[in-house]
Amino acid sequence: MSVPPRPDRALLEVFPNPAPQRDYEIVHVAEEFTSLCPITGHPDFAAIELAYVPEATCVELKSLKVYLQAYRNEGVFYEALVNRIADDLVAVLAPRRLVLTGRFRGRGGIRSDIRVAFPGATS
Repeated sequence: MSVPPRPDRALLEVFPNPAPQRDYEIVHVAEEFTSLCPITGHPDFAAIELAYVPEATCVELKSLKVYLQAYRNEGVFYEALVNRIADDLVAVLAPRRLVLTGRFRGRGGIRSDIRVAFPGATS
């Protein structure tokens, strides 16, 4: 399967939550995420962690993988990237809660962790 040319929330597929009567957390970690620095064009490497409590639907893993792979050639700042992914997942899943964390590998001696929470605070 080829990598889509651009990230698009339409790539994300869902399936019915098998236990909607219960709050339970699902955690997915994509260890090999890549995007491009919008300034230099150099690759940025990260682990993207999605933790959410589903409402009616859950994200299908292969579609999540394809969606994340679509960022491979996308020039984007870390902060915009994590917020965009979180916005797309919230739009598709309408979860009870969601925390998305991007753990970006160090460059120039600085490592960055970016965390977005829905709803509410990130701590």
